[in-house]
Amino acid sequence: MTRDSESGPPAAYPATPRTTPTRLRERAAYDRELVHAILDAGYLCHLGFVRDGAPVVLPTLYARHEERLYVHGSTGSRPLRASRGGDGLPVCLTVTHVDGLVLARSAFHHSINYRSVVVHGTARQVTDPAERSLALDAIVDQAVPGRAADSRRANAKELASTAVMRLDLAEVSAKVRAGGPNDEPEDLGLPHWTGVVPVRPAYGVPVPAGDLDPSITLPGYLAPAGPRGAAREDSAPC
Repeated sequence: MTRDSESGPPAAYPATPRTTPTRLRERAAYDRELVHAILDAGYLCHLGFVRDGAPVVLPTLYARHEERLYVHGSTGSRPLRASRGGDGLPVCLTVTHVDGLVLARSAFHHSINYRSVVVHGTARQVTDPAERSLALDAIVDQAVPGRAADSRRANAKELASTAVMRLDLAEVSAKVRAGGPNDEPEDLGLPHWTGVVPVRPAYGVPVPAGDLDPSITLPGYLAPAGPRGAAREDSAPC
């Protein structure tokens, strides 16, 4: 395993039994830069854990800061309460981007092009005020880069009702599928359209609040592209 620099982290995360897929292993990757790029391209994750002996998966906001993920939640939610203890909360967190619908000649070989990351680990509630402030700013900026500095900071009452969990990036894997259909040779002559339908997020033109002061102009981080730099269209597949 190589390192980015003499004192930097390894260039790849170690493969473990939980991060090694049982099928299509060639699509798995552990490259640190690839993992970071996939995580940085999104802001919605799915957090899985066990509650009362049954699996639970919740959608929530997240942000990456160096080798940590910060996950947003309410102080009253069960996963946040469970993560307060010294043992923390065992979780599995996933992030997925769909890049295309792959239409093959046969129904069996239909697929999607995607980029995904799976993180296993123990989530712990962030209690340090400085780290919690950093985490909340990061979560806002993960969805809309530049927004944290252009909004009022949370007050004491708001902070009391908001919680953040930290999950270290240690047991991590990425999985990627790209390219066209993989049809069987005997199907190549079938009279069915085949190819890839690209899928991308689309951001509409920002709609100002009804009570917005007309003298306040659209901030630069929202125009002319979307919050994450994607071209805006009034109507596009997403």
